[in-house]
Amino acid sequence: MTLALPREVILTETESGVVLLNEKDGRFWRLNGSGATALRMLLEGSTPQQAAEQLSAASPQFLERATADVRGLVDALKTAGLLVAR
Repeated sequence: MTLALPREVILTETESGVVLLNEKDGRFWRLNGSGATALRMLLEGSTPQQAAEQLSAASPQFLERATADVRGLVDALKTAGLLVAR
């Protein structure tokens, strides 16, 4: 499964992460640095598990937490219409 932003969603980099704007309904989401890094990995083709492993590479004891966080991020962004499976 490849993840992508829908056509109506614009990603803008900020000093502290990214902002996702849905031009269709005017709603936006702000992601912190970790969330932005995970999203970039997902958009580049990593699976949620691969993204979690990369995020926790320096501290493997946090893999379980990173996995839950990345999966939660994917679920939340899909529910908000800001991320789709292709």
